[in-house]
Amino acid sequence: MRFPASDDNGETLFGWMEYLFPINRSLTGNGNRETLKFLQTLLPKLEIHEVKSGTKVGDWVVPGEWNPKQAYIEDSDGNRIADFASLNLHLMGYSTPVDRWVSKSELEEHIYSIPHEPTAVPYVTSYYRRDWGFCLSENSRKEIGDGPFKVFIDASIESGSMSYADIVIKGNSSEEVLFSTYFCHPSMANNELSGPAIAVALARWVEQIPNRHYTYRFVFVPETIGAITYIAKHGAHLNRKVRAAWQLTCLGDDQSLSFLPSKSGNTLSDRVSRVVLKMQKQQFAEYSFLERGSDERQYCWPSIELPMCSIMRSKYQTYAEYHTSLDDMNFVTPMGLSTSFSILRDCIKLLELNDVFESTTIGEPNLGSRGLYELTNKWQKQPGVPNLLNLLMYSDGKSDLVRIMQLTNIGVDEIIDLVDISIKHGLLAKRKPKMRRFIQGKQRKG
Repeated sequence: MRFPASDDNGETLFGWMEYLFPINRSLTGNGNRETLKFLQTLLPKLEIHEVKSGTKVGDWVVPGEWNPKQAYIEDSDGNRIADFASLNLHLMGYSTPVDRWVSKSELEEHIYSIPHEPTAVPYVTSYYRRDWGFCLSENSRKEIGDGPFKVFIDASIESGSMSYADIVIKGNSSEEVLFSTYFCHPSMANNELSGPAIAVALARWVEQIPNRHYTYRFVFVPETIGAITYIAKHGAHLNRKVRAAWQLTCLGDDQSLSFLPSKSGNTLSDRVSRVVLKMQKQQFAEYSFLERGSDERQYCWPSIELPMCSIMRSKYQTYAEYHTSLDDMNFVTPMGLSTSFSILRDCIKLLELNDVFESTTIGEPNLGSRGLYELTNKWQKQPGVPNLLNLLMYSDGKSDLVRIMQLTNIGVDEIIDLVDISIKHGLLAKRKPKMRRFIQGKQRKG
């Protein structure tokens, strides 16, 4: 099987993120629509949907739509201590309107900072409790005078809607591979924008795969409430059709590689991820599902139990820049994005190729008669021959290619070539396995 090259590289993805970085985003609002409309210019078949405020989804209710316009704190001399216009993280998410003078003691009750990260402005929200607040670096907070202070927040929380988007790229099979990502944080690069950038690049590449086997579904939602909303609408379908799934987040830095398995820990997604990560030149840290924190919490819930795992760079909640102003465009790199894209692209390649094969010969095949082995036998091992023979040795009609790669350390691109060569020369034949899927804790044949 031959896969297309990708026109999107790390520099391209970095450019998309730079454009989106200044836009204010939250669970709802015009910034979310602006973000999705930009993604739609890159992925024209992306469909944007709206869910009305007040809609009950599972145990939750879609909140009112929040649209901030202006917000600041000024001292009596007109000096601005915090300003939404210069950094949208200065305003606590879902802050209510305010226009009054306050004392220093009252202001302190509405200011948030991180003492152990004195230069970082934290990300703070109050989605489901009406309140207002501002976020400052600890250093700036220490420089606040005695007051009084003018607090001004021009923002609306009204009946509106929550935006999300998806694209379904049909394959020969109705069985699906799901990628989900989120877009609900203001001005954070690794935690917020690397996932959507990678998702768009993967979707654009998948569209070019000729004769693809799987159907691919890419989902862009506000975290938590968006994923629950999507599951409420599509859960029964996803439960029946999804064979592998990845949550896309924290994919832009170049400090490390991380893996968070699915709830069961041994789904097709988990097996593919581990074998692809194993082929990287750097080590990766594997975390427990007990350390989950993104939308795998929703997709792996007992009511749906999808095989969702996460391949990341630095895992959320493990790096100092997380959920602060330090997670900016200086924290992510084109190289980090490029490597993440390549790893996830290899996961798709392996999924498309993965099958159970049987060797067709009695004993080792005569490679020389097929031009696959130099007939003058020298003492050196001939390049490619040991891996070809290992592929054929383990093609026993029971082990799929993921298992064979685990046993032999053959890389994705090499095993693609070896399978093509083996089939061309009649050395391998496909054997259709009986697929099994775990649905709501019960093993079901499919």
